[in-house]
Parts: sequence; C-alpha cells; structure tokens
Amino acid sequence: MELQETKNTMPRIGDMAPDFEAVTTTGNLKFSEYNKGSWVILFSHPADFTPVCTTEMSGFATEKNFFDKHNTKLIGLSIDSIHAHIAWVNAVDEKTGVLFNFPIVADLDMKVAKLYGMLQPGESETAAVRAVFIIDPAGKIRLIMYYPLNIGRNMEEIKRTLIALQTSDEHKVAMPLNWQPGDKVIVPAPKTLDGLAERKSDKSLEQTDWYLAKKSLN
Repeated sequence: MELQETKNTMPRIGDMAPDFEAVTTTGNLKFSEYNKGSWVILFSHPADFTPVCTTEMSGFATEKNFFDKHNTKLIGLSIDSIHAHIAWVNAVDEKTGVLFNFPIVADLDMKVAKLYGMLQPGESETAAVRAVFIIDPAGKIRLIMYYPLNIGRNMEEIKRTLIALQTSDEHKVAMPLNWQPGDKVIVPAPKTLDGLAERKSDKSLEQTDWYLAKKSLN
C-alpha cells in the first residue's frame, strides 16, 4: 500500500486517522491493522537522545499496565533512523531500567509526520512537534493535543482524556470542567417539551437548570 498524500495537512477531530505503513522498533507496521479493535495513542517527539523526550517516552512506557487495562495501544514517532531509535531504547533501558516496548516509527522521510501535521515550520521544519492523537477502535481521531518542542506533555491529562472519551462513548454523556473518573457527568439536554417535563421531575439528577444536569455513574 502506498502512503496517502503527504502534504503538511492538519487532521481534525472527527477525521479518519490517515493510514500508513512504516518501519518501527517492533517491525514493519500498517497503522490500520494496528488500530483494529483497540484505541491507539499516536504521539510524536522531536528527536532521540534528548532530555525532554526521554522523560516523556519513559512516562508512556511506565504506564503500560494502565493503557493495557483501557484497551489502548501506543505508537511513537520521530524523524530519526531505526538505528537511532534502537540505540536510544537500549541506552534508556540500560541506564534506567525502563524499556520503550511499544513501536516507534522511524520517519526519516517525514511522510507520516506530514500526514498528521506534526511538522510546524514556526517551531521546526525538520523535527516533529509533540503531537498527541487519540484514535478510537473505528479509526476516528477523537482528540488532538499539540505541545511545543521545549514543553513536556502532561501524562495525567492524557490518561484523563482517554478515560473521559471511553466513558462518554459507553454512557452517552459529557464531562464538565476538570472532570475526573468517579465525578458526576453531564446528561444530554432534553430536545422536546415532554423531555423537559421529565427532566424537571427527575429527582435523581443534580440540576442547575433544565439544560445543565449531572448524574453519578456509580
């Protein structure tokens, strides 16, 4: 399969994740097959053997049990060679005991970075920014985060938003400001007068107004 058009596009929330084939640290990979049946977090970093990137990749690796529990696979990417990736993985493992045991795409020709809008010339034309794409089992992009080269990501926020997306899908609800797992969720506003009357009489809800009501999932 040939890669899709590689202009520097900016995929949007709700788009289908662009498919690609690539060489990774765990072997050749076709993204659509890797994504099948599970959530995927695709994230880019500027370069191997750099300090901020090392802390981030270590953070993803040490959360493996969390992501496994939530049916989520990881895949990293940078514009480095496969040999640089392998050497970096080995060096971090030897010095810290943390193994990056998820695939890392060797994107020397920048084709995948361009597919996902990871190259942003205001930051760098040769290094990917710190992008995060959360992609659902149907292959749809559900969340996008971009960070500059010098600011590390927040792992707790990545985990929180993943759980929020999965909870929203399961229960057909929305999440309020600063929602954390276990907090009350927002139920959809009624769309008919009958629905409004039912909402007003529902004592199980925490109602601020007819359009803003919360409930507990516990």
